[in-house]
Amino acid sequence: MSGANMDKPTARVVLVDDHRMFRTGVRAEIGQTERTNVDVVGEAADVEQAVSVVTSTMPDVVLLDVHLPGGGGVEVLRRCASLEGVKFLALSVSDAAEDVIGVIRGGARGYVTKTITGTDLVDAVFRVRDGDAVFSPRLAGFVLDAFAATDTPPVDEDLDRLTQREREVLRLIARGYAYKEIGKQLFISVKTVESHVSAVLRKLQLSNRHELTRWATARRLV
Repeated sequence: MSGANMDKPTARVVLVDDHRMFRTGVRAEIGQTERTNVDVVGEAADVEQAVSVVTSTMPDVVLLDVHLPGGGGVEVLRRCASLEGVKFLALSVSDAAEDVIGVIRGGARGYVTKTITGTDLVDAVFRVRDGDAVFSPRLAGFVLDAFAATDTPPVDEDLDRLTQREREVLRLIARGYAYKEIGKQLFISVKTVESHVSAVLRKLQLSNRHELTRWATARRLV
């Protein structure tokens, strides 16, 4: 690699879409830029592949289709919620409000439609990598309207007391997972899971996992 190329901003990307031809097209489009290096470090066609590839490569940005075999983009977001430093940008043919709102609630940093140009997509990747939220025109309005209309307060002080890992354990407990299953999914020991659960119960002033499940369900965290 030349010195000039090494000076370019670089982003490591995983492409998640169930159409191989589309992935091939995106790879070609985002590779054709003189100002930046977008390194596609993995591809996936369904939820299971996506979780495996994202977990093993830990990219800067995941370009994530909304409709996927195995549960869709929201399921990928849920199962990758504990991965630090990985950001998700939805890239979909759909511009339906429910799809946009669903993946943003799930943790995606932006949502662009497949009509986007290669240059604009590269720009969106770097903006998301750097922490910005990126939306195709008019899609941002869906999100603003949805969050303005929500019944829950924008700040939940109880939830804010929990660390990111404690929130993930909380969600899995509320979904009925056993400690051993949680440990396997989050790659931590059962003892560590027990420690996180104890911390969550203490911080939320709850007595047991049944109360915890009711608490999480009431806040639509499950």
